[in-house]
Amino acid sequence: MLANLHTHTCFSDGSSPPEDYLHEAIRQGFSTLGFTDHSPVPFKNSFAIKEGKVSDYCKTILELKAISSSICQSQNQELPKNVPPEILLGLEIDFIPGVTSPFTEYRKSFPLDYVIGSIHLVRAEDPSSLWFIDGPDIAIYDYGIQEVFQGDIRRAVSAYYRQVQEMVTDHHPDIVGHLDKVKMYNRGRYFSEEEKWYVNLIDETLELIRQAGCVVEVNTRGLYKKRSDTLFPGPAVLKKIHAKKIPVTICSDAHKPQELSLQFDEARRQLKETGFTKTMTRSQKKWIELPI
Repeated sequence: MLANLHTHTCFSDGSSPPEDYLHEAIRQGFSTLGFTDHSPVPFKNSFAIKEGKVSDYCKTILELKAISSSICQSQNQELPKNVPPEILLGLEIDFIPGVTSPFTEYRKSFPLDYVIGSIHLVRAEDPSSLWFIDGPDIAIYDYGIQEVFQGDIRRAVSAYYRQVQEMVTDHHPDIVGHLDKVKMYNRGRYFSEEEKWYVNLIDETLELIRQAGCVVEVNTRGLYKKRSDTLFPGPAVLKKIHAKKIPVTICSDAHKPQELSLQFDEARRQLKETGFTKTMTRSQKKWIELPI
């Protein structure tokens, strides 16, 4: 069964309208397709849903869900009983302490099936000073280390994981997105993932995730975009997740329809090698186990 719970459309920084992703999901035989455009952030940006447009986003996904069967039938006329993917309405909520809205506001205001909690911007002591760890430009990552954290990589990375910990403890997202993405542009230049201080941060964060009952996303985007040599999270962290019996879900973090299942086979292979026998996906308000 194919399922992806992390999908971005033209409502945020994705390439295409939601219907295009549904057509591709039908073509590939998906059972579940979850849409999770980026929640608004209160400053000028090019990646999040515009302020006041979350209702339009939700309305569009729910309308698509209502007509998904007819779209599936027209796309697969030779298979009149073909079942369309279950469409889920989600949101990837950015957490920046003192800057972004509480997750509960979104859950109360919109009919969301689930939320992904993610960190893309790391706050220093000054809430107006943010380190952007994502995007296609490694120079922005480097600039933030120097300008926001005065070149102190341990302080910068610690701030990232403390922010993840606060998000998990205070907001309980259903899914923790790309957990160790802070490593993406490190590439061995600033720190080693084997250093004790880094390992301690991972251990502390995973324990809080376990206590909060969150699912950890195994995100394939770094691999297929060639921005990372490993999944998010990487092999060492996956071993710790397995040891703690924290559930995982494989997601592509698709920004284009053709990215919906990229590197899924590699993710399954690595999970099997680590000892996992199942992953998780959603159906409305509950989790479903999928054998690997």
